[in-house]
This record gives sequence, C-alpha cells and structure tokens, in this order.
Amino acid sequence: MKASHLTSPPPGNERTLLVGLERPDESKWDHAESLQELGELVKSAGGEVVETMVQRRQSPTAAYYIGPGKANELAELCKSGNIGTVIFNDELSPAQSRNLEKVFERKILDRTQLILDIFAQRAKSKEGKLQIELAQLQYLLPRLTGMWTHLSRQSGGIGMRGPGETQLEVDRRRVQERIARLSRELGEVRQQRSTQRAGRLRQHWPIVSLVGYTNAGKSTLLNRMTKAEVYAADQLFATLDPTTRQFILPNKQKLLLTDTVGFLKELPHHLIESFKATLEEVAEADLLLHVVDLSHPLYEQQMAAVQVVLEELNAWGKQMIVVFNKIDRVPNPALVEQCLHHYPGSVAISAVTGEGLPELFGEIEHQVKSWLLRVKLVIPNHLTALVAELHRVGRVLDVQYRGDAVALTAHVPPQLQGKVKPYVVEEEKDEKKREMT
Repeated sequence: MKASHLTSPPPGNERTLLVGLERPDESKWDHAESLQELGELVKSAGGEVVETMVQRRQSPTAAYYIGPGKANELAELCKSGNIGTVIFNDELSPAQSRNLEKVFERKILDRTQLILDIFAQRAKSKEGKLQIELAQLQYLLPRLTGMWTHLSRQSGGIGMRGPGETQLEVDRRRVQERIARLSRELGEVRQQRSTQRAGRLRQHWPIVSLVGYTNAGKSTLLNRMTKAEVYAADQLFATLDPTTRQFILPNKQKLLLTDTVGFLKELPHHLIESFKATLEEVAEADLLLHVVDLSHPLYEQQMAAVQVVLEELNAWGKQMIVVFNKIDRVPNPALVEQCLHHYPGSVAISAVTGEGLPELFGEIEHQVKSWLLRVKLVIPNHLTALVAELHRVGRVLDVQYRGDAVALTAHVPPQLQGKVKPYVVEEEKDEKKREMT
C-alpha cells in the first residue's frame, strides 16, 4: 500500500480520496498515469484530491473492490481527514458500491460516475442534456436494487414482499419509461442531423471533423482556424456540445469544420451509445483531423485510445491527418521530427502560437483535392463488404439497386480508388463544382 499526501484544498472545494487497484498484469507507469488522469477529472469536476491510495492485488474483491481490511482503514482515514468523497479508478458493481457506502459512510463514486458528472456540468444544449440524462439513467438502472433496503423488513421469505420492493418496481418502471422516451427524442435528433448532413452534401462542401483525446487542443485549433469563440480551457472535457464552423482554405476551397467531444481511455460504452447522435458527425466526416497532444508523456497510448473509440463508431479507416499539437511545449525537437517521419502526411503545430498552421492548411488542401474524385460505379451484389466500406469511408451521393448489382454515385477517397477501379463506369474530377464553391 502506498499513500501520497497533497496540500490541503481551499475551503469550499469537495475533499476527495482517490483509490486505485494495481494488478500484476499492468505496468506501474500506466496505473500511475491512470490515477493522475482521474485526479485531473476530479479537478475538472470542481473537487480537490487530498489523498491517493493504491492497493496491490491479484484482482478486485467481489464485496469491496479493495480488501475489507483496507476498506476499514481508509474509512478511518476519511473520518480523521475530513474527506467527504471517495472515488475509485474503475467502475464498481452495484454490490461493491452499496457495501463501500456502509463501511465509509461517505459518498462513493467510480470513474464512470465522475465522467457523467463532468458531462452533466458541461452540457449546454438540449441535445447534450438529453444524452447525459440517458447515460445517467442507464448507469442507475441496475443499481436501484440497493436504494430501497431501508424500507424493507429484517426477516426474509414469506411476508418480505413489502413497500421497499413495491417502490423499487415503481422506480424501475419509471426509469425504463424515461429511458425509452429519451431514446425516442434522441432518435429524432439523429434524424434532424441526418437531414442537415444531406443539405451539406448538396453544397458539395467537404466536412472535416476534429477528433482526439480530451484536452488535446481541438477547440483551441478550431478557434485559431475559424476565429470562432468556442469555449476552450486546459481541462478535461471542456467541449461537450459539437460546434460546426465554415472555413475557407487559402486556395478558396470551402469546407465545414466540426469540433467534437474529446475521447478518453476506457470511455464507458453506454456513454458512447448515448452520444451516438453527436458522434455521428465523426462517422459522416470526409476527413478527420486527429489532434494529438505531443507534450503529453503518454501521447501514443492516447492515440491508441482514440483509435478504439473510432473503431466503435465505425469511423476508423477514414482519411485522416494526424496533427501533432502543443509543439511549443515539447522540449525535444527530435521528438517532433521522429513523429512526422513515423506518420507520413502528419503535421506539427501549436494551436496557441499558430506555428505550423500553413503546413496544416496545405496538407488539408492536398487531402481534399485528392479526395474529390466523383465516380459512378456498378458493383455486383455479392461484394457487400466493398459497398459497406464505400458508405463508411467515402461519400455516397446516390444508390440504385439493379437486380444483381448496385449502382452508386460517390466521392471516393484515395485509399479506395484502387479497389473500385474495376467497377467504374464513369468518373469526373468535379472541377467545375469545386470552382463554384
């Protein structure tokens, strides 16, 4: 067991204890980084970390996550240290949460609840609030069982079916009904977004989405490029609601630039599900700008975490420019050169100072120009994987089914042009349309 004592927080801030479990199969560095990130999440939520405790175990205990003896020890620490909130670095089971609350007699949260709380604070639009409420209710539903034990009787068996269970069933039904209603409302939002995207397609403006780990500098880059005033701060999840702005490249090519919610390692699945309406902007984009905080010591792990989320959104494989940001904070210039060499077509910038932006604009121009090949294709029905890939990484403008084949008109990105070449029946560079836009 290790403990690190931090300076006392200013009055009024919620005093918290962080608890992590270090398993033999994970490196100490990764675990320390994960706990540091949890501390940043607490800071973003408005709390102060007073203590960080780590226990080494083969696996979590079913009852308390940590060992029962350690749970009692930490409960005494909270009482003596006037700590009101205990936050665990993994998602707790409903039983673990209930048992820990009995031992600690303090507010018990896990990583997922903390993220949901931050999202709830940051949601400004009606859509964002709907998405957060849905995610919170989906998290709450399996945890309702223990919330009415104070109404149940001590004895079990016959005669046990009393007001506690009745109230539980009422609440469970209400939560399920609310989840269904929110899902319907978000379905309507997704339909509205689909209509908006169809309008953008008719404009023939390429759609570029900024993606990346939370706090990588996406909003700062959007502000720098478009002179917008999107909220940007050095904290996790500063941006929650998506923002789309028009941007004109130096070659006069117009495009739409969209900022999105930041990704996080082990982002809860039901949170991704709730935010599908928002994150579809990523799946529908023509080009992704993957913004990476190169000053972060674990930037490679953060890039891998972004890939996991993109795969879940069915957006991995789209045309992408890796944008290494915050180079003004990188003390070793050799690291910048190494990354640019390792990722062909990548650029290094500072969204704060503007360094490297001309190179970024030039790369976007190159990518968009090579992307705007419009073709008419006739693909045999049995090549369903190719048709699906076209929908996923290209822009399909028209589809017609002709017996044993599918006829499509689509913009095809460079990486697919070789695959579709045998099925091209007509193609054009679309120069006239690009000149008009």
